[in-house]
Amino acid sequence: MSEVRVPASSVAPGTALHVDGGPYGLCVVRVGEDVYAVADRCSHAKVALSEGDVDPDERTIECWKHGSTFSLLDGKPQSLPATEAVATYPVRVDGDDLLVELP
Repeated sequence: MSEVRVPASSVAPGTALHVDGGPYGLCVVRVGEDVYAVADRCSHAKVALSEGDVDPDERTIECWKHGSTFSLLDGKPQSLPATEAVATYPVRVDGDDLLVELP
């Protein structure tokens, strides 16, 4: 297992940030005080999820290409055309940094 360190201040609330790590990069999202990390690649269109819109109420991120949304909690698609989940990764706070745990 490895970890990717991300400065917590680089992820503003309600936004997504691309971070290198994992097979496709990571999409790190802050919703209030909660932080999530998913694979930064839509399972349908193979484009960066970090370029999509975050819905803080639904805790989802939308793929900008075809509009599929994915749960930040478990990576499951919430709307078509995507039918496959994206990988999710645990995130923990370490001082002023976020640590994303990779398998």
